[in-house]
Amino acid sequence: MDFELKTLTRTRVSGEKCDALLVLIPQDLSLEDDPLSALAALALKSGDFEAKPGKLLSAYRTPGIAATRVFLVGAGDGSPKNVRTAVNAGLAALKNGNTQRAVLCLSALNKPQADAVRAAVVACGDALYTYSTTKSKPGPTKLQRIVLAVNDAASAKAGFDKGTALVKGIEFAKEWANRPANHATPTLLAGAAKGLGKLRNIKVEVLGPKEVADLAMGAFMAVAQGTAEPLRFIVLRYEGAAKSVAPVVLVGKGITFDSGGISIKPAAEMDEMKFDMCGATSVLGTFRALAELQPALNVVGLIPASENMTGDSAVKPGDVVTSMSGQTIEVLNTDAEGRLVLCDALTYAERFKPKAVIDIATLTGACVIALGGVRSALFSTDEPLAQALTQAGESSLDLCWRMPLDEEYAEGLKSNFADVANIAGRAAGVVTAAKFLQRFATRFPWAHLDIAGTAWKGGTAKGATGRPVPLLLDYLLSQVPVAVAGKVPARAKPVKRRAPVAKTGV
Repeated sequence: MDFELKTLTRTRVSGEKCDALLVLIPQDLSLEDDPLSALAALALKSGDFEAKPGKLLSAYRTPGIAATRVFLVGAGDGSPKNVRTAVNAGLAALKNGNTQRAVLCLSALNKPQADAVRAAVVACGDALYTYSTTKSKPGPTKLQRIVLAVNDAASAKAGFDKGTALVKGIEFAKEWANRPANHATPTLLAGAAKGLGKLRNIKVEVLGPKEVADLAMGAFMAVAQGTAEPLRFIVLRYEGAAKSVAPVVLVGKGITFDSGGISIKPAAEMDEMKFDMCGATSVLGTFRALAELQPALNVVGLIPASENMTGDSAVKPGDVVTSMSGQTIEVLNTDAEGRLVLCDALTYAERFKPKAVIDIATLTGACVIALGGVRSALFSTDEPLAQALTQAGESSLDLCWRMPLDEEYAEGLKSNFADVANIAGRAAGVVTAAKFLQRFATRFPWAHLDIAGTAWKGGTAKGATGRPVPLLLDYLLSQVPVAVAGKVPARAKPVKRRAPVAKTGV
């Protein structure tokens, strides 16, 4: 999908030739002397249209308007949330038609247009995304270009740039999350990461079984020992600032298929366990967006990638494994494997002396029960980090909700045979999973995002959402130092390099 940002007032946009013109109409619409204002005023006065978010009225070959079809779309108060609702409604009307070039007019909105443009671009990308990788005859996408019309393109450019970067990042995350498990093995996921290493300021290293064994990642290796697919530990580095600047580390759970292991899952909807790598794909998608925006900060991505299968070498309930930190873990349930791969990655993160570490995982079904598909669960041991992530969720429309970490929740993780068990009882399962991870995140500011309810949709809308790429990107951009007295923050110079050489036969 191609996007273009143009300065087009309502008067000028009336003369813009296109297949479809979508005009967002706010509740506080100011009327001007132009055909669009006249059309909107007449529709509002007659009661055939109202400016509530998502309300829509269509017209064909309207006098004075060059577009073949015109859609008036209610945008409420013009907030980014209502802009998203309006765009979704407008594009739903176009999706199955013959429109090839559409103009989305935001010129009637009276709020700052950078935020509206960003929300509109992301909504367009989300509404028009289609998965086709494993289809023999993918259907053609007729709508090829969307022009965003605003009163002043220069003032909206920052929002446009962020929006287009997000679309690329979200679509990258969706693509790899949606692929069937046999098309998204740990090795193939590592290959996707290596592709990102060709982009500016991104470096990628891939560790295989031998290197992971040398690191003594016993918990990660235990999960992988039941599958024929070799594990991969993926390390990405975005270097946009001086080497002295401490990085933010993103850790993404990369279980490319989760059968539950010996503690096998029910057959119903087990196909959706290909989405158990959505934490990993959100990290990849965030790096794809960073490559577009080139902010002045350093970011590290860590992805422990493996299948969780039931082979004859699979870890068994009751087995005790030793993590990279030296802590021993009693595996009471092999379907609680995500925390096993993450705990070793959290220990590995210490070597970067990070400013903060955020892990992202489809970790617990209990999270879905608690929060559904609206908000991701947020846990953190650091108040400023928690506040920054919450604010990023609000600004990006990718919401999260702070959950507790009271020490009493850790009581159920006690074990008679190891330092800690990998599960507690049924009660507060989303919290006890976070309490397990907290044991391995004591040496840096840490947050955990459980995205089990938000990372994908089921039913007829089955597919990955790309969340929480918007939240993560907004958080990272909020950490970019502000220039003082006209000085630009220190930034590393891009270095020309060949594509990185992967290790262990990746």
